[in-house]
Amino acid sequence: TVHGLWADECDGTFDQTVFCDKSRELSEPDIPNLLAANGKQELLDWMKEFWPGLPNNTYLWKNEWNKHGTCMSTLAPKCMPEGSPKGLDVAIYFQKTADTFKTLPTYEFLASAGIKPDRNKVHSIDELESAFKETYGFIPSLGCNSSGALTQIFYYFNLKGTITDGTLVPIDAPARGDSCKETGIRYLPKTN
Repeated sequence: TVHGLWADECDGTFDQTVFCDKSRELSEPDIPNLLAANGKQELLDWMKEFWPGLPNNTYLWKNEWNKHGTCMSTLAPKCMPEGSPKGLDVAIYFQKTADTFKTLPTYEFLASAGIKPDRNKVHSIDELESAFKETYGFIPSLGCNSSGALTQIFYYFNLKGTITDGTLVPIDAPARGDSCKETGIRYLPKTN
């Protein structure tokens, strides 16, 4: 599943307590309504399948926009073309996030290196990072839960241009994630 597209402090960090532009914060029903109004029904259908959230989808989507989408300076209303429909900034943010996610076939990256989900097999952080470097060309930051299962993969990019029409250029994670141990990492099969 996808979590979101986050702007950072240009050093790989971001302030998790900051909501950048409170004047642009939205409520839960606003996200699907604005996407539909901007002709993004296909995107919305995709999000329902691949971007689920707890306690519900719209809660996560609202949080991603309010906390991260409003932090992208080139999505500010003053940067939108004159006469743009309401919510175009929201539609661009979610479309760019979905389009980026679709270019990151994590399962295929790992499977190409012979690493497939398995309840019993364990891996080292070096083995997983090497697999990404070999198949994707860059090393993401890996996150594990307290049981040692791989649960998060953070891909990093530099933005060349604006989020609206620019290019996300992959880079290695600026630092190794600190939640995975050096060894004993499990890559578990998906559960419903």
